[in-house]
Parts: sequence; C-alpha cells; structure tokens
Amino acid sequence: MLFLTCVHLTDRSFRVFSLDRGRLNLETCKFFNTVEKYYGVRIEKMFPNVVKVQGLVRSKGLPSFYEDGYQEYCRVRERGETLEEGIERVEVPIVQVDPSFKRLDSGVGSLVKWDPVANVQGMDIWNFLRAMNVSLNSLHSKMYISIGCEPCTRSVLPG
Repeated sequence: MLFLTCVHLTDRSFRVFSLDRGRLNLETCKFFNTVEKYYGVRIEKMFPNVVKVQGLVRSKGLPSFYEDGYQEYCRVRERGETLEEGIERVEVPIVQVDPSFKRLDSGVGSLVKWDPVANVQGMDIWNFLRAMNVSLNSLHSKMYISIGCEPCTRSVLPG
C-alpha cells in the first residue's frame, strides 16, 4: 500500500486494481476492504482467463496445482512480471507504460505502472511504511514477506 500512500499524497484522482487469481488469503481480502475504506477507493479485481482456468480444472481437477509445484496453475492464472519469467528485480523500471493494456475506449498503452520501491532496499521500505503509518496486510506480522496466492504464500524465519 506504499503506492496508494504516495499517490494519495499527490491529491490526484487514480484507479487501483489488483490481480485476483481466485486463491487469495482471507487476510488479503480483509486488507483490501480496509484499504478501500481508508483511501475512499474501490480496488478493481482483475481475474485470469476463465476459459483457461475452467479447462484446467475440468481436465485435471481442482487440486491439480498441488501436483506439479503450482507450475501449470501459475501459468494459467499469472498476469504479471515474475522472476520465473527471467525478469530480475533490478531490471524492473520505476515507471513504465504497458503497451498491451487496452483502455476502456480501446486505445492502447493507457496503463502506467509505477513501482516506487524498484530500487529501494528492504529495511528502507519498512522504515518508510512505519514513518507514514501505512496499513499493512496482517500476514506481514506473521512473517510473510511476499504475499500472493494462498497455495504459494508462506511465512519465513527472520532473516
């Protein structure tokens, strides 16, 4: 929610969306509600291709993603840039226009991605979040450093 805090400080209008692959933790769903109320925004949920997901479930069953280490599950549901796709964190630009995103009026390239922490070290991020009193997903307090889909998200030991 660092992004929302920064954008909120500009006093400009903005839209917010999140990828929802259909397997979010309950804590994340609750956090979305908290964020919507605090910032007065609606988080638009972007879902994976229904036809592809249904095809996978029909051919292999609902829990099939546990059988191959989530590879097929993630391939069918994924939309963002990931390390598995060969993109290193340091290569992700701070600001970029997504040419594949289509506007509601069918124009191309209207989505500007802004990653305010692309070049920031971990402790600097946490210090900023504390200083700005930014709300956090409750899973962070349970040692979850990266929060995604429930099957793939795990807590870690300190350090």
